[in-house]
Amino acid sequence: MTGATDYEGFFRAGLSALKEEGNYRVFAELERRRGDFPAAVNRAGPGAGDVTVWCSNDYLGMGQHPKVLAAMHAAIDATGAGAGGTRNISGTTRAHVELEAELADLHGKEAALLFTSGYVSNWATLGTLASRLPGCVVLSDAKNHASMIEGIRHSRAERVIWKHNDLNDLEEKLQAIPRGRPKIVAFESVYSMDGDIAPIAEICDLAKAHGALTYLDEVHAVGLYGPRGGGVAEARGLMDRLDVIEGTLGKAYGVMGGYIAASAALVDYVRSFASGFIFTTALPPAVAAGALAAVRHLKDSGAERTSHRARVAEVRARLDALGIPHLKNDSHIVPVMVGDPVKCRFLSDELMRRHGIYIQPINYPTVPKGTERLRITPSPVHSAADIDRLTEALGELWAQCRLARRPLAAE
Repeated sequence: MTGATDYEGFFRAGLSALKEEGNYRVFAELERRRGDFPAAVNRAGPGAGDVTVWCSNDYLGMGQHPKVLAAMHAAIDATGAGAGGTRNISGTTRAHVELEAELADLHGKEAALLFTSGYVSNWATLGTLASRLPGCVVLSDAKNHASMIEGIRHSRAERVIWKHNDLNDLEEKLQAIPRGRPKIVAFESVYSMDGDIAPIAEICDLAKAHGALTYLDEVHAVGLYGPRGGGVAEARGLMDRLDVIEGTLGKAYGVMGGYIAASAALVDYVRSFASGFIFTTALPPAVAAGALAAVRHLKDSGAERTSHRARVAEVRARLDALGIPHLKNDSHIVPVMVGDPVKCRFLSDELMRRHGIYIQPINYPTVPKGTERLRITPSPVHSAADIDRLTEALGELWAQCRLARRPLAAE
């Protein structure tokens, strides 16, 4: 940019480049139907009309659960819409206090702290801990979420990236740091794009051996794994070995918000020093009440998790029968691999336009170039007929795009 600065031209050029690469993102204007998820209405663009959603992070359909809706209605009737300010000024309600206690209990920790989103909880907590522990080094898994990366960057602490889920690389990098220097090992349980799961126990072993705190992001696991929905760490009996467990209320719990659960001292420290908590308006009481109802229900009910696993297994089996390539993993996320941004967008558009099926394409920079995919998330509320329509449509479009297929009974 030289001479007179052409700001608008700069913006348009950047957008044009995205479109030419096939990486420009288009929002689908969807309206969910109360009590009828995954059914929705597409309000604009090709394929306007009734659609079935196959890529929601409302993994268990709790955003439509009668207990959640009833709790939110009751809270609005009792307290009104907003929280009225930050938690310090006027935004702490009984619903917030009860929800934090419920989340601490869920993860077997002394305390929990609510944030306005999972992104903010990662950004604020990692940013605060890493910046205030003297000389702290954060060892971050190479595939950590953007919120974790931004929190570490914001802290200005030294960051060491270790190869994804590579224990040897993590150990080597830990050994290179003086034992007395503060360290945080930050990683996820379920990685949302590939659906793979971290070796949590082994990571904890290494962290303990080298005097590091462990920070586990369970946003794609809470509600879904463990006897009470405490995540992969609960399922594997490891919650007591994690110093900080971070989660969200916007995925399996069906509402919105984020949180951390940890020792009383650590939580109080973040509460007292994290600008991303201190200066943010609190979640509306109705949102906290809805999340509280969802957490309590999934602590007691395993029916949703059982049905969820069955739906995931069925979708995988049907894709295998068609030879449609998808990443094998031990989680609920089914990444159908396309490997081309233009064809990925075409598949998404045609599924919507011709079949009433909504799956948002996942392109760069969310995933590396050449690994573009359709990220499918089956849920307990998808029916057998829904699975039939999905797999038949994918089979038809896969042939139309002349995409490679795996042999039957793929590995």
